[in-house]
Amino acid sequence: MQFKISKKSNKSQARLGLLETENGVVETPCLVGVATQAVVKTLTSEEVVQAKSQMLICNTFHLHLKPGQDLISKTGGLHNFMNWNKPLMTDSGGFQVFSLGFGRDYGMGKVLKEGTDKKVQEGQQPKKIKITNDGVFFKSPVDGAELFLGPKESIKIQEKLGADIIFAFDECTSPISDYEYTKNSLEKTHKWAKICLKAKKSDQALFGIVQGGKFKDLREQSAKFIGGLDFDGFGIGGEFGDDKKEMANMIGWCLQELPEKKPRHLLGIGYLEDMESIIKAGVDTFDCTVPTHYARHGIAFTKEGKLDLNKSQFLKDREPLDADCMCFVCQNYKRNYISHLLKAKEITALKLLTFHNLFYFNTFAEKLRQDIKNGKI
Repeated sequence: MQFKISKKSNKSQARLGLLETENGVVETPCLVGVATQAVVKTLTSEEVVQAKSQMLICNTFHLHLKPGQDLISKTGGLHNFMNWNKPLMTDSGGFQVFSLGFGRDYGMGKVLKEGTDKKVQEGQQPKKIKITNDGVFFKSPVDGAELFLGPKESIKIQEKLGADIIFAFDECTSPISDYEYTKNSLEKTHKWAKICLKAKKSDQALFGIVQGGKFKDLREQSAKFIGGLDFDGFGIGGEFGDDKKEMANMIGWCLQELPEKKPRHLLGIGYLEDMESIIKAGVDTFDCTVPTHYARHGIAFTKEGKLDLNKSQFLKDREPLDADCMCFVCQNYKRNYISHLLKAKEITALKLLTFHNLFYFNTFAEKLRQDIKNGKI
């Protein structure tokens, strides 16, 4: 993998770049589409390309469970398995430490949607998993069998999956973790980062992950430590504060301590309203389930805002989802038809909305790249 910065903004930390892998070149900054189980739900790989996607990220934990990395390896790796001839990432499984642990226990995501007085304290363990200094014990969501995932195991699985870019194993902490819990967790993440570097035998690019929660000193400490190791690039992970106003500051704490010439990936963040601020902070790539997740719930993103096509009012609406959008959905289908399909529970509705949303998000990122080029941001 090679990364070249082609332009730096004079108005912010934004930059344009080219991320080159053996499976193609990615223009950055860009949205990385989420293909959890080696698919962007409802779309073929060809359609994902038509929706302007440059790179995808697959989920190591879920692919380990089914169909298993050995089966994928025997088919020639993820690229062949899913018929994707562009760059691919795989995450490390560290997010599942949160999502299947404290995230599930407390019913929350990486950014708090509302205030709470609940705390995750030092020494506390999630109900369904066990976090140790060596790795994490899970119960398989598929058959209930106990499985262990640590830094060596994560790297071995990702090497068999064969993505262009892989990530070090880490613990993604909860937004309600207190300082002592977060500090202790960070020590594990740093220890695991060094183990991942030693364990990797392939020529895949390996990104280290910066953690540290909402605490400035821990974020800066982590960025300095991870940035000082021989990683090919860096992920910024974990939780991002009690609200999105804090998020840009937290990202900034990390980026100012990371080597400028290596790519930075923001894990799991990418609402439309987030994109400009995270790009201005200096993020090169970022992944997010929002365009596809919302589509499967009947929501279309447009210049008018989010449209809930489940509402009966759209049965009488003969306008395209977005009159300015050039995707094939907006060029050929109307809101009333898609609303009808949703009410009839036809799966084609989910496909049309997913394609439109992904195309819309990628076009938005494309515009931001142009704005950097033109000196607007």
